[in-house]
Amino acid sequence: MSKEFTYAKAGVDRELRAKSKETLKRLLATYKYSRYGKIIRLPYGNIFPFGDRYLDFVIEGVGSKVLLTQLADKYDTIGIDAVALAVNDVIRSGAKPLAIVDNIHAQVSNPRLVDEWMKGIARGASESECFVPAGEIGDVAEVIKGLTKGKGFDMVVASIGEVAEEDIVYGNNIKPGDVVIGLRSSGVHSNGISLARKVLFKQWGGKYEAFAIPDELNREIVFEVLEPMKIYVKPVMNVLKEFNVKGLVHITGDAYLKFNRLMEFSKRIGFEFDNFKPHPIFQLIQDTAKELEKPITDEEMLKTFNMGWGFAIVGEKNEADNVIGTLEKSEVEAQQIGRATNSRKIVAMYRGRKLELG
Repeated sequence: MSKEFTYAKAGVDRELRAKSKETLKRLLATYKYSRYGKIIRLPYGNIFPFGDRYLDFVIEGVGSKVLLTQLADKYDTIGIDAVALAVNDVIRSGAKPLAIVDNIHAQVSNPRLVDEWMKGIARGASESECFVPAGEIGDVAEVIKGLTKGKGFDMVVASIGEVAEEDIVYGNNIKPGDVVIGLRSSGVHSNGISLARKVLFKQWGGKYEAFAIPDELNREIVFEVLEPMKIYVKPVMNVLKEFNVKGLVHITGDAYLKFNRLMEFSKRIGFEFDNFKPHPIFQLIQDTAKELEKPITDEEMLKTFNMGWGFAIVGEKNEADNVIGTLEKSEVEAQQIGRATNSRKIVAMYRGRKLELG
């Protein structure tokens, strides 16, 4: 049996999740209730008509990152992650987020914790220029346990956005030679946390105490992993106003395997990536895993973590420099990280090796 440590061994089996998602076909029968026209299927979800616009409606949860907030006893940024996960998903269709709502399940509605949670949600809403018309906090102590008595919770945010029909990003016209532009991440973001926790933190069998400062970092490790996710709404909206964008990818769960979905819509293409800028935390995860004799392969890292790029824009090569310039005016670091090919595969040139991811 392989000693290699994977996301599946950490508790998130992507193959099992894929099989589970097949059951979502049962929901297709509900599409007949769309009152204003046909639902449009896109690479990362569906949008539906409402008047002269299409609406993109998504819901996301922050997952096991909430456990790290309890470990650090720091709760004022997790709401940013929750908002970011939702609004960054909305913009993949070309839609501008309009509003968000939150749903928090808690052991106890502790006023101090609720205030901290709301700080993050309010900041995330402001960064994405959304209002928050409603929300819900439920006390479910028998369901939510947590690491610390009375401080367990789960956080989910839904967002809705609008896009005109002529501005929809379909992802169906990508050609070999088109470029992939990456937008810099702030760190681990909110994906691969289960794997990171079980390598890094003694609480879950890893190496470090929460407030240790490894040589590779300049702050406590728990705060490094808790660094909130970037919100890409404003820079991406600025690009969409000016350029012919062919595809948009939120590099979250499954990381660079996410590009498979574009390959389903733009036939006979593949992708090759050759520019990664992993933050020190990613190398620390891999080095620590090796030290604990449960190594993580380069392939698994690229299938699990963003490795420095949290969002991607696919467009025409002759517009790449101008797109990057527009992004940098929005104070987002951006670089070309890859290109569309005719290989029908996802390939990464990483550490001098050619890795086939999917």
